[in-house]
Amino acid sequence: MIKITDKLISPETVINQARTSGSGCVVTYVGLIRDNSHGKPVLSVEYQDADGKAEDGLRKIAAEIMQKFPVNAVAICHRVGKLKVGDINFVVAIAAAHRGEGFAASQYAVDRFKESLPTVKKETFRD
Repeated sequence: MIKITDKLISPETVINQARTSGSGCVVTYVGLIRDNSHGKPVLSVEYQDADGKAEDGLRKIAAEIMQKFPVNAVAICHRVGKLKVGDINFVVAIAAAHRGEGFAASQYAVDRFKESLPTVKKETFRD
């Protein structure tokens, strides 16, 4: 499952999309909107998929993971729209036979997401 959505993300749903019978674990990362950024208080964060290609960006990351790591499945979900502090904006679930590979692949997924950010991010600060 690779998905861009404007709906609330259920981490359990993403985990269930990655789960396989041959996996000993599903390593999961849940990204949240925090209350500060660059030393400034955050009111909200808005993500936009203006050109409709953000899902393709997530698919590329998933394909890289499947090629680089011995994992069984990858599920990634990213929320667009205006999110408030505490909202879930990003969930990665990596199913693997062993935790080491799962953790490494999860770290890679989050790092690649941050590097390539397939959506446009706009932060609104309290000041």
